Amino acid sequence: MDLVDVSKLASVLREFAEEREWTQFHTPKNLAMALGGEAGELVAVLQWLTNEQVANALSADGQVRRELTDEIADVLIYLVRLADVAGIDLDAAVDSKLKRNAERYPADEVRGLAARRT
Repeated sequence: MDLVDVSKLASVLREFAEEREWTQFHTPKNLAMALGGEAGELVAVLQWLTNEQVANALSADGQVRRELTDEIADVLIYLVRLADVAGIDLDAAVDSKLKRNAERYPADEVRGLAARRT
């Protein structure tokens, strides 16, 4: 199974920023704001399409698929960069969150339900 090597990606992104002297701009606040902007661009790609149009666009190698791919990559890049700058271990954070979610949402109790539990 191919997985994203988050540590390696963080290192590549850190080096990319350092080579361009962008680390001065990569504060947690700025990166969070950039991440929010990229998430908005991701939403904009699909915003006015019906579910059927989205399914058709994703099954083809067209403009919508290319734009969606780019925006997903941008979101991941900013997220990994933010975690790196903030000193957050994404592997540990995801593992911890998944464990809490498993306790909060036991499969036998929530299967097929979309409601959020409090």
